Amino acid sequence: MERPRALLIDIDGVLVTSWVALPGAVDALRTVRRAGVPVRFLTNTTSRTLAQITESLRAAGFEAHEDEVLTAASAAVDHLRGRHPGARCLLLNSGDVSADLSSITLVGDDCPPEDVDVVIIGGAGPDFSYEAMNRALSCLLAGAALVAMHRNLLWRTSAGLQLDTGAYVIGLERAAGVAATVVGKPAPAMFEAALTGLGVAEREAAMVGDDLDSDTRAAQLLGITGVQVRTGKFRVEQLDDGGAPPDVIVDSFADVPARLALA
Repeated sequence: MERPRALLIDIDGVLVTSWVALPGAVDALRTVRRAGVPVRFLTNTTSRTLAQITESLRAAGFEAHEDEVLTAASAAVDHLRGRHPGARCLLLNSGDVSADLSSITLVGDDCPPEDVDVVIIGGAGPDFSYEAMNRALSCLLAGAALVAMHRNLLWRTSAGLQLDTGAYVIGLERAAGVAATVVGKPAPAMFEAALTGLGVAEREAAMVGDDLDSDTRAAQLLGITGVQVRTGKFRVEQLDDGGAPPDVIVDSFADVPARLALA
């Protein structure tokens, strides 16, 4: 393939696992930067704020700047400002990202379901209890809209694959008879925001991800070159699911500079 003018990079499963750098990833990113290719980090991580994600990348050895990171939480804020201005929002998320949501109105559990305008579903975890899910369902049945920061079914930690938000979103959609608006990957908005910030066209960029659907294929649908790594949540049987094959497959991010003519 032609050398890209910009690189979009997923974080979890591509650069790190449980915020520990994957082998060769730090050096590979240094090589990309030495080649003069600008990067944007696109992440559906919702357990940490933008500032915390940036600091975690730095602690793992990567050069990273806050203005290079696009998160599902920031995408949610943009969506709510545009589609639900002034909305009263019930947030269900494992992890405190309130600092990134300070410009929207969050309500507490004591707010009557009929007074909630939007239910926001973030990253799954211990906070997704039966009581919390029932609370979200009550608000949806009372007329609230459903916004999901993402709908990934799985994510990989140092303990292996774990259940993620998508399973809960599907349950709420079916129980309430509603359709969620997804604002993180694979929705186009995050990719488009990255390209706009970089000042490049779709065909001039490549997206490196471990999630075949949310990262690679989502990028390819927009005309971005999709680079699939075999780390993170990737499973080889996914390549036989009948979907579009990746434009490029590499073993890990360590192989990206050479494969994309950036070394």
